[in-house]
Amino acid sequence: MSVDVTMPRATAPAILPGSGGMRGALSDLFWRRPQLLLLLMLLPPVLWLGIVYIGSLFALLAQSFFSIDEYSGLINRQFTLKTYGDLLQAANLDIILRTVTMAALVTLASAIVAFPIAYYAARYARGRWKALFYLGVMLPLWSSYLVKIYAWKLILAKEGILTWLFAKLHLLWLLDGWLSLPVVGGNSLSVSFTGTFIVFVYVWLPFMILPVQAALERVPGNLVEASSDLGASPGQTFRNVLFPLALPGIVAGSIFTFSLTLGDYIIPQIIGTSRLFIGQAVYSQQGTAGNIPLAAAFTVVPIVIMGFYLWGAKRMGAFDAL
Repeated sequence: MSVDVTMPRATAPAILPGSGGMRGALSDLFWRRPQLLLLLMLLPPVLWLGIVYIGSLFALLAQSFFSIDEYSGLINRQFTLKTYGDLLQAANLDIILRTVTMAALVTLASAIVAFPIAYYAARYARGRWKALFYLGVMLPLWSSYLVKIYAWKLILAKEGILTWLFAKLHLLWLLDGWLSLPVVGGNSLSVSFTGTFIVFVYVWLPFMILPVQAALERVPGNLVEASSDLGASPGQTFRNVLFPLALPGIVAGSIFTFSLTLGDYIIPQIIGTSRLFIGQAVYSQQGTAGNIPLAAAFTVVPIVIMGFYLWGAKRMGAFDAL
């Protein structure tokens, strides 16, 4: 004779009871409506981007269609294209051309310097050496922007270490000859177009190295080996295999170097000549001259340039390398 003894089983309710209190009610609400939680999480950045950033850009664009009264100095808030007509004057076009030329030269030089560094890091650096590479690239970005610029001002000064090095190598005649050139020269490297170019390349170079290194790491190594096995020279391998595959990374890095050079005004203010760049023109027009419409029109120029630049970069697949 057996006795069937069944133990009572504790079964959990299909739906848990709601939590108590305001915190529990909010938790239940967000659990039942996840879209509401997503909306609340996205609301602060959307408001910041839509109102503070994009809204300020539209306000800036609107200011560029105003004009300044030549007699009273007050802003005439009537729609006009007169300010853009002033922007097309020879002196202002010279500022725009000088800035775009500098941005293009800095981008080109950064790509030339960054490619071998990025190639070594992508192909040969392993373990500690790769960590040292990232540390060396990122370390300048951790120091103060102004400290780096003023340090370069001392390096490039007439009594600086660079002039001392040229004198020790008996190449001071070469430096003096370069500084005597009409456009790129000056009294010293610290007050010349060349000095501005050097500091721009130094400051923005990490923004070129990292995208190029990421693009080169995605290039399969067997493609380079196959090119060599088929009899291609190193130059042909670079032109036909490495460079086309690394080009999206170069274009991605150029987005940073070109745009940052285009809008910077601190480096030309500290290291450079009296010839203005767009950033300095904006600063002087809205500050010293009080011509806010013309300053806004100057600001529209790099926005338009970068709009076309980003459109071309997207077509070349640069965004995939970011």
